[in-house]
Amino acid sequence: MNAITHPINPDRLVARQQEALQDAGWVRWSLIVIAVGFIGLFICVPLALVFIQAFSKGVEAYWSALSQADTVAAIKLTLLVALVTVPLNTVFGVAAAWAITRFEFKGKSLLTTLIDLPFSVSPVISGLIFVLLFGAEGWFGEWLIAHDIKIIFAVPGIILATLFITFPFVARQLIPLMQEMGSQEEEAALSLGAGGWKTFWAVTIPNIKWALLYGVLLCNARAMGEFGAVSVVSGHIRGLTNTLPLNVEVNYNEYNVVGAFSSASILALLAIVTLILKTILEKKSSR
Repeated sequence: MNAITHPINPDRLVARQQEALQDAGWVRWSLIVIAVGFIGLFICVPLALVFIQAFSKGVEAYWSALSQADTVAAIKLTLLVALVTVPLNTVFGVAAAWAITRFEFKGKSLLTTLIDLPFSVSPVISGLIFVLLFGAEGWFGEWLIAHDIKIIFAVPGIILATLFITFPFVARQLIPLMQEMGSQEEEAALSLGAGGWKTFWAVTIPNIKWALLYGVLLCNARAMGEFGAVSVVSGHIRGLTNTLPLNVEVNYNEYNVVGAFSSASILALLAIVTLILKTILEKKSSR
């Protein structure tokens, strides 16, 4: 007697495969609850507390704290540091990404390693290195004193420390993208008679613009929020070398809660805007 075989329904087979690949409903919901709870407890709640404490004594006290001379000076210095470091790191990032992805040369792997160096070195150690180089007892200290040049405990030292901390961000966003893109379009433009600069502006920049803006955004956020390296080289001179993060620390140590959280609220707003723009740029870049 022949065995009766039943034809397999393809739709049913696909449905079974999908069920096998999916976790049970209670597992999915448990993971979702844990993730949302973690984000709420460690991100949303502290962020909300910053604004609650900043406005704890009213809007007038908030604006009064932000109008203090030291706070205004800290905001101006933070903006100045960002205005200097972000363009410089943008130029460096584009140049480094271009060199690494378009040319073969000795020391290429070393350059790639050095770009990642600030990610592996503590910011405090980075600031200490600048003190050992440019401080009064540093390698170049006597020469700098003799020529009346101040770097440590002055604005130049803050800019140098911030430059070092932030220079990987633009390059690290561009290098993978430019490696994936290849150079076929640029070679085609050159073969059609376009010059190097025209090829760069007409072909390369349009292809990398979203990744470039993404790197600039991250670089700017880190430049404005950097604490460790800047704390070492600044000297904490009120009204002169205190950036906004350092101003938060000074006010909090002096039990000026409203002043500390008012300054922190500006950094928190910067973080929120950065996250929103980051999400938008990620979508643009993925397209």
